[in-house]
Amino acid sequence: MKTDDACPCGSGRRYADCCGRLHAGAEIARTAEALMRSRYSAYVLKLDDYLQASWHPSTRPVNLDLAEDDGTKWLGLEVKRHQQQDENNATVEFVARYRIDGRGHRLHEISRFVREDGRWFYVDGDIIA
Repeated sequence: MKTDDACPCGSGRRYADCCGRLHAGAEIARTAEALMRSRYSAYVLKLDDYLQASWHPSTRPVNLDLAEDDGTKWLGLEVKRHQQQDENNATVEFVARYRIDGRGHRLHEISRFVREDGRWFYVDGDIIA
């Protein structure tokens, strides 16, 4: 992805000024929503290492291997709600649209995030049918 391209997260900003800074390690996500957006962009760009690093160790999968998942085309992200429960806990409700083998799908999730040592991590989420 070129740094001048629009960020996949749908923020309307350039990738280099948005999720690209988080992916490159130039800064950390200031909010759970920012982390969730950067994780969506990481799925789009197949950045396994970033996804693993931003996943809480208590729920992190051993392996993602997104390179094998060539049939998924991510189409867009809509953040419906970002709620801060307290200083170190937050939820983000979102809908991610994608296509596999030409067939459209929606992932509607309420994700839980925790902040430890000033850094946000994805913990888990509940899929909304």
